[in-house]
Amino acid sequence: MFMRFATLATVATFAMPAIAQESETDVLFDLLMLPDIIEIMRQEGVDYGDTIGQDLFGGPPTAEWAATVERIYDNDMMENMVRTDFVASLEDADLSPMIDFFGSEQGQMIVGLEVSARRALLDDAVEEAGKEVAAIAAADDNPRIELVGEFVDTNNLIETNVEGALNSNLAFYAGLLDGGAFDGALSEEQILSDVWGQEQEIRESTTEWIYSFLFMAYQPLDDADLQAYIAFSETDSGSKINRAMFESFDRLFTGISRSLGRAAANEMTTQEL
Repeated sequence: MFMRFATLATVATFAMPAIAQESETDVLFDLLMLPDIIEIMRQEGVDYGDTIGQDLFGGPPTAEWAATVERIYDNDMMENMVRTDFVASLEDADLSPMIDFFGSEQGQMIVGLEVSARRALLDDAVEEAGKEVAAIAAADDNPRIELVGEFVDTNNLIETNVEGALNSNLAFYAGLLDGGAFDGALSEEQILSDVWGQEQEIRESTTEWIYSFLFMAYQPLDDADLQAYIAFSETDSGSKINRAMFESFDRLFTGISRSLGRAAANEMTTQEL
Protein backbone atom coordinates (compact mmCIF):
# COMPACT_ATOMS: atom_id res chain seq x y z
CA MET A 1 0.00 0.00 0.00
CA PHE A 2 4.85 -0.78 -7.77
CA MET A 3 5.94 0.44 -10.53
CA ARG A 4 7.58 -2.24 -12.71
CA PHE A 5 9.71 -1.64 -15.77
CA ALA A 6 10.17 -4.65 -18.02
CA THR A 7 12.30 -3.34 -20.87
CA LEU A 8 14.45 -0.36 -21.78
CA ALA A 9 11.74 0.79 -24.19
CA THR A 10 9.18 0.72 -21.37
CA VAL A 11 11.47 2.80 -19.21
CA ALA A 12 11.91 5.35 -21.93
CA THR A 13 8.17 5.60 -22.46
CA PHE A 14 6.96 5.74 -18.87
CA ALA A 15 9.79 7.03 -16.69
CA MET A 16 8.80 10.68 -16.88
CA PRO A 17 5.10 10.27 -15.89
CA ALA A 18 6.13 7.95 -13.05
CA ILE A 19 8.54 10.52 -11.67
CA ALA A 20 5.94 13.28 -11.96
CA GLN A 21 3.39 11.17 -10.11
CA GLU A 22 5.83 10.37 -7.34
CA SER A 23 6.75 14.04 -7.05
CA GLU A 24 3.09 15.04 -6.79
CA THR A 25 2.50 12.43 -4.10
CA ASP A 26 5.45 13.72 -2.10
CA VAL A 27 4.05 17.24 -2.41
CA LEU A 28 0.68 16.01 -1.12
CA PHE A 29 2.38 14.07 1.68
CA ASP A 30 4.02 17.26 2.88
CA LEU A 31 0.92 19.42 2.39
CA LEU A 32 -0.91 17.06 4.74
CA MET A 33 1.94 17.62 7.24
CA LEU A 34 2.27 13.87 7.60
CA PRO A 35 5.90 14.07 8.80
CA ASP A 36 4.63 16.19 11.72
CA ILE A 37 1.76 13.80 12.42
CA ILE A 38 4.11 10.82 12.36
CA GLU A 39 6.47 12.50 14.82
CA ILE A 40 3.54 13.14 17.18
CA MET A 41 2.34 9.54 16.77
CA ARG A 42 5.86 8.35 17.57
CA GLN A 43 5.69 10.23 20.88
CA GLU A 44 2.22 8.81 21.56
CA GLY A 45 3.62 5.36 20.85
CA VAL A 46 6.59 5.75 23.19
CA ASP A 47 4.19 6.85 25.94
CA TYR A 48 1.96 3.87 25.15
CA GLY A 49 4.97 1.55 25.35
CA ASP A 50 5.68 2.85 28.83
CA THR A 51 2.08 2.11 29.82
CA ILE A 52 2.35 -1.42 28.42
CA GLY A 53 5.51 -1.93 30.44
CA GLN A 54 3.83 -0.90 33.68
CA ASP A 55 0.76 -3.05 33.00
CA LEU A 56 2.58 -6.21 31.94
CA PHE A 57 5.68 -6.21 34.09
CA GLY A 58 4.17 -5.30 37.46
CA GLY A 59 6.33 -2.25 38.06
CA PRO A 60 8.35 0.46 36.35
CA PRO A 61 9.64 -0.70 32.94
CA THR A 62 13.34 -1.43 32.68
CA ALA A 63 15.78 0.75 30.79
CA GLU A 64 16.09 -2.09 28.27
CA TRP A 65 12.34 -2.03 27.64
CA ALA A 66 12.37 1.75 27.16
CA ALA A 67 15.23 1.42 24.66
CA THR A 68 13.35 -1.35 22.82
CA VAL A 69 10.22 0.80 22.54
CA GLU A 70 12.32 3.68 21.18
CA ARG A 71 13.77 1.37 18.52
CA ILE A 72 10.35 0.04 17.53
CA TYR A 73 8.97 3.57 17.18
CA ASP A 74 11.83 4.73 14.96
CA ASN A 75 10.73 7.96 13.30
CA ASP A 76 12.58 7.41 10.01
CA MET A 77 11.23 3.88 9.66
CA MET A 78 7.70 5.07 10.39
CA GLU A 79 7.85 7.91 7.86
CA ASN A 80 9.41 5.76 5.14
CA MET A 81 6.79 3.03 5.55
CA VAL A 82 3.86 5.44 5.55
CA ARG A 83 5.26 7.35 2.57
CA THR A 84 5.78 4.14 0.56
CA ASP A 85 2.24 2.91 1.22
CA PHE A 86 0.79 6.38 0.64
CA VAL A 87 2.43 6.57 -2.80
CA ALA A 88 1.23 3.08 -3.68
CA SER A 89 -2.35 3.77 -2.52
CA LEU A 90 -2.61 6.84 -4.75
CA GLU A 91 -0.67 5.46 -7.69
CA ASP A 92 -3.59 5.64 -10.14
CA ALA A 93 -5.39 8.62 -8.61
CA ASP A 94 -5.68 12.13 -10.00
CA LEU A 95 -3.85 14.10 -7.34
CA SER A 96 -4.60 17.56 -8.72
CA PRO A 97 -7.88 18.13 -6.80
CA MET A 98 -6.21 16.94 -3.58
CA ILE A 99 -3.21 19.23 -4.04
CA ASP A 100 -5.49 22.12 -4.98
CA PHE A 101 -7.55 21.72 -1.80
CA PHE A 102 -4.82 20.99 0.73
CA GLY A 103 -2.42 23.42 -0.91
CA SER A 104 -4.87 26.31 -0.65
CA GLU A 105 -4.80 28.79 2.20
CA GLN A 106 -7.98 27.21 3.56
CA GLY A 107 -6.58 23.68 3.31
CA GLN A 108 -3.31 24.57 5.00
CA MET A 109 -5.17 26.33 7.79
CA ILE A 110 -7.27 23.20 8.40
CA VAL A 111 -4.30 20.83 8.39
CA GLY A 112 -2.31 23.16 10.62
CA LEU A 113 -5.12 23.21 13.17
CA GLU A 114 -5.33 19.41 13.14
CA VAL A 115 -1.59 19.08 13.77
CA SER A 116 -1.61 21.69 16.54
CA ALA A 117 -4.52 19.99 18.30
CA ARG A 118 -2.91 16.55 17.99
CA ARG A 119 0.30 17.90 19.50
CA ALA A 120 -1.61 19.58 22.34
CA LEU A 121 -3.29 16.27 23.18
CA LEU A 122 0.07 14.79 24.13
CA ASP A 123 -0.65 16.51 27.45
CA ASP A 124 -3.06 14.31 29.43
CA ALA A 125 -4.60 17.33 31.14
CA VAL A 126 -5.39 18.93 27.78
CA GLU A 127 -6.91 15.67 26.54
CA GLU A 128 -9.20 15.37 29.56
CA ALA A 129 -10.26 19.01 29.31
CA GLY A 130 -10.98 18.56 25.61
CA LYS A 131 -13.21 15.58 26.28
CA GLU A 132 -15.14 17.54 28.89
CA VAL A 133 -15.64 20.53 26.59
CA ALA A 134 -16.85 18.29 23.73
CA ALA A 135 -19.22 16.42 26.06
CA ILE A 136 -20.76 19.70 27.23
CA ALA A 137 -21.12 20.86 23.63
CA ALA A 138 -22.88 17.60 22.72
CA ALA A 139 -25.22 17.89 25.71
CA ASP A 140 -26.07 21.45 24.70
CA ASP A 141 -26.72 20.47 21.05
CA ASN A 142 -23.97 22.87 19.99
CA PRO A 143 -24.27 23.45 16.22
CA ARG A 144 -20.51 23.05 15.78
CA ILE A 145 -20.48 19.59 17.37
CA GLU A 146 -23.23 18.63 14.91
CA LEU A 147 -21.06 19.87 12.04
CA VAL A 148 -18.13 17.90 13.41
CA GLY A 149 -20.44 14.87 13.50
CA GLU A 150 -21.25 15.37 9.83
CA PHE A 151 -17.53 15.42 9.05
CA VAL A 152 -16.97 12.27 11.11
CA ASP A 153 -19.80 10.43 9.35
CA THR A 154 -18.75 11.58 5.87
CA ASN A 155 -15.24 10.25 6.39
CA ASN A 156 -16.39 7.11 8.26
CA LEU A 157 -13.87 7.95 10.98
CA ILE A 158 -15.38 5.87 13.76
CA GLU A 159 -15.47 2.61 11.80
CA THR A 160 -12.01 2.97 10.28
CA ASN A 161 -10.42 3.87 13.62
CA VAL A 162 -12.17 1.03 15.43
CA GLU A 163 -11.02 -1.35 12.70
CA GLY A 164 -7.46 -0.07 13.01
CA ALA A 165 -7.48 -0.40 16.80
CA LEU A 166 -8.80 -3.97 16.64
CA ASN A 167 -6.16 -4.86 14.03
CA SER A 168 -3.45 -3.41 16.26
CA ASN A 169 -4.69 -5.23 19.35
CA LEU A 170 -4.87 -8.51 17.46
CA ALA A 171 -1.34 -7.96 16.14
CA PHE A 172 -0.06 -7.28 19.68
CA TYR A 173 -1.52 -10.55 20.94
CA ALA A 174 -0.06 -12.32 17.90
CA GLY A 175 3.33 -10.88 18.82
CA LEU A 176 2.98 -12.16 22.37
CA LEU A 177 2.09 -15.57 20.94
CA ASP A 178 5.09 -15.46 18.60
CA GLY A 179 7.34 -14.77 21.58
CA GLY A 180 5.95 -17.64 23.64
CA ALA A 181 4.41 -15.42 26.31
CA PHE A 182 1.49 -17.77 26.97
CA ASP A 183 3.48 -20.99 26.72
CA GLY A 184 0.74 -22.53 24.59
CA ALA A 185 -1.98 -21.77 27.14
CA LEU A 186 -3.88 -19.41 24.84
CA SER A 187 -5.08 -20.33 21.35
CA GLU A 188 -5.50 -18.01 18.36
CA GLU A 189 -9.26 -18.54 18.63
CA GLN A 190 -9.25 -17.40 22.27
CA ILE A 191 -7.19 -14.36 21.35
CA LEU A 192 -9.59 -13.45 18.55
CA SER A 193 -12.54 -13.79 20.92
CA ASP A 194 -10.83 -11.63 23.54
CA VAL A 195 -9.95 -8.91 21.05
CA TRP A 196 -13.44 -8.86 19.56
CA GLY A 197 -14.83 -8.61 23.08
CA GLN A 198 -13.06 -5.23 23.36
CA GLU A 199 -14.95 -3.82 20.37
CA GLN A 200 -17.63 -1.89 22.26
CA GLU A 201 -15.18 -0.34 24.70
CA ILE A 202 -12.87 0.64 21.83
CA ARG A 203 -15.81 2.12 19.90
CA GLU A 204 -16.86 4.26 22.86
CA SER A 205 -13.37 5.54 23.65
CA THR A 206 -12.64 6.12 19.96
CA THR A 207 -15.83 8.12 19.50
CA GLU A 208 -15.09 10.24 22.56
CA TRP A 209 -11.52 10.92 21.43
CA ILE A 210 -12.35 11.75 17.81
CA TYR A 211 -15.12 14.19 18.72
CA SER A 212 -13.02 15.94 21.37
CA PHE A 213 -10.00 16.14 19.05
CA LEU A 214 -11.92 17.53 16.08
CA PHE A 215 -14.04 19.88 18.18
CA MET A 216 -10.81 21.32 19.60
CA ALA A 217 -9.00 21.41 16.26
CA TYR A 218 -11.78 23.11 14.30
CA GLN A 219 -12.78 25.60 16.97
CA PRO A 220 -11.12 28.55 15.15
CA LEU A 221 -12.70 27.64 11.79
CA ASP A 222 -15.68 29.41 10.34
CA ASP A 223 -18.59 27.11 9.55
CA ALA A 224 -18.00 27.80 5.86
CA ASP A 225 -14.45 26.41 6.10
CA LEU A 226 -15.59 23.22 7.80
CA GLN A 227 -18.47 22.84 5.35
CA ALA A 228 -15.96 23.20 2.49
CA TYR A 229 -13.88 20.41 4.05
CA ILE A 230 -16.96 18.20 4.32
CA ALA A 231 -17.85 18.95 0.69
CA PHE A 232 -14.33 17.97 -0.42
CA SER A 233 -14.55 14.78 1.66
CA GLU A 234 -17.71 13.81 -0.22
CA THR A 235 -15.88 13.90 -3.57
CA ASP A 236 -14.08 10.96 -5.16
CA SER A 237 -10.76 12.66 -4.39
CA GLY A 238 -11.70 13.14 -0.76
CA SER A 239 -12.71 9.51 -0.44
CA LYS A 240 -9.46 8.30 -2.01
CA ILE A 241 -7.19 10.40 0.18
CA ASN A 242 -9.09 9.30 3.28
CA ARG A 243 -8.70 5.64 2.33
CA ALA A 244 -5.01 6.09 1.47
CA MET A 245 -4.37 7.63 4.88
CA PHE A 246 -6.08 4.73 6.67
CA GLU A 247 -4.32 2.03 4.66
CA SER A 248 -0.90 3.63 5.14
CA PHE A 249 -1.17 4.00 8.89
CA ASP A 250 -3.01 0.71 9.47
CA ARG A 251 -0.17 -1.37 8.06
CA LEU A 252 2.38 0.65 10.01
CA PHE A 253 0.68 0.24 13.37
CA THR A 254 -0.24 -3.38 12.82
CA GLY A 255 3.46 -4.08 12.27
CA ILE A 256 4.51 -1.96 15.26
CA SER A 257 1.96 -3.67 17.51
CA ARG A 258 3.23 -7.12 16.54
CA SER A 259 6.81 -6.00 17.24
CA LEU A 260 5.73 -4.65 20.63
CA GLY A 261 4.06 -7.96 21.43
CA ARG A 262 7.19 -9.93 20.59
CA ALA A 263 9.34 -7.53 22.62
CA ALA A 264 6.95 -7.75 25.58
CA ALA A 265 7.05 -11.54 25.45
CA ASN A 266 10.82 -11.45 25.47
CA GLU A 267 10.84 -9.04 28.43
CA MET A 268 8.39 -11.21 30.37
CA THR A 269 10.47 -14.32 29.70
CA THR A 270 13.65 -12.56 30.76
CA GLN A 271 12.08 -11.37 34.00
CA GLU A 272 10.87 -14.90 34.78
CA LEU A 273 14.41 -16.18 34.37
